[in-house]
Amino acid sequence: MASNHELSLTPRMGGKSALVLFVAVLLAFVAETQITQYLQTTLQYRQSYFIFYVVHSSFLASLPIHLAYLLTTTDLELRPLLSGLRCALMHQLTSASGSVPDIQHRKFPTVKAAFIMIALSIFYSLPSLLWFAAVPLASVTDVTAIWNANAFFTYVFSVKLLGMEWRAIRLMAVCLATLGVMTIVYGGTIAPPPSPDPVQTSAVHIVPPFVGDMLVLIASVGYALYQVIYKKYVALPTDPELTLEPSHYRSITTDDMVDEETPVPLSKGGIVYPPPFGLHPNLITTAIGICTLLVLWIPIPILHYYRLEVFRLPTSVDVSIAIAGIAASGVIFNAGFMILLGIWGPIITSVGSLLTIVLTLFSDLIFGTVPLTFGGLIGTGMIVGAFAVLVCDMM
Repeated sequence: MASNHELSLTPRMGGKSALVLFVAVLLAFVAETQITQYLQTTLQYRQSYFIFYVVHSSFLASLPIHLAYLLTTTDLELRPLLSGLRCALMHQLTSASGSVPDIQHRKFPTVKAAFIMIALSIFYSLPSLLWFAAVPLASVTDVTAIWNANAFFTYVFSVKLLGMEWRAIRLMAVCLATLGVMTIVYGGTIAPPPSPDPVQTSAVHIVPPFVGDMLVLIASVGYALYQVIYKKYVALPTDPELTLEPSHYRSITTDDMVDEETPVPLSKGGIVYPPPFGLHPNLITTAIGICTLLVLWIPIPILHYYRLEVFRLPTSVDVSIAIAGIAASGVIFNAGFMILLGIWGPIITSVGSLLTIVLTLFSDLIFGTVPLTFGGLIGTGMIVGAFAVLVCDMM
């Protein structure tokens, strides 16, 4: 029987909204994968870092889109929504206490907020950059298997950093999902990578595959650590998983105090607090997009100068449309992922993300990219079974 401490950390499904969002996240990832493959293989546009830069910069649209949706489908007003977000950030960035109206009128720590958002953006982007660097150095099977081992690392970090207890059923599910990924990729189901770009080949052909494996391993561990740190320090204490025992939420400051707030009724000129479902994570996602746009363009001329990735703009309408499609699906996936990370926690979210491999596999079969193998079938069953076990455990 689980202890009260463990029960307090058990995530909840978050209602129909979270389930619908989860389906949208899975479909968006499959769309992003297929369009990216089409762009790099069929259209022969292989500007990996530039695509990364465009997609991550597009995250800045997350909050405006969410606000536009709320303003057009509800009676909420813009100023109360923004005031509620400001109040939520004040709780995170300072040791502010007291009533919501009192906190609303305090000075906002702009410099500290900017510094933390830049650090968060870099921390979020580094695993992706390492993944892009590893792709031309190692086999696609190694890259896929090692990257998706982040589900196991996420569980380890969750136990250590979130104070969760080791539970055999969760450990079994995470290991089963990781084994399922390896069964798929080493069972011959993952499509081979596109033929390498001549410029990139000349720059990396002498690098041993071991370097690529190590890069993607570091990326996998870093991504797992990011998920847990986001849950502990960035997700609001009003998220469903943390409302039962808010002591496991930690403000970005060193103060251990956490305020539990109840929603404030909306009145003209008032505030909406806590923020509506998903609005705070989308604020963080938008901040990451803005930081990416303003800072991470710097490597583009450097990569071009050293001919690691010769920069060239899209030369056709098809390429431009494909990049726009990748950006749109990337916004949906990452914005939804950040919301689910706050609701379900890092373990279930990371294992649930492995279902994207299953959907990508079936989409490859539909489009005739790869044949179905016995290993792919078994691995798919392992991943689905592992996710089902975790869902049953959280019900």
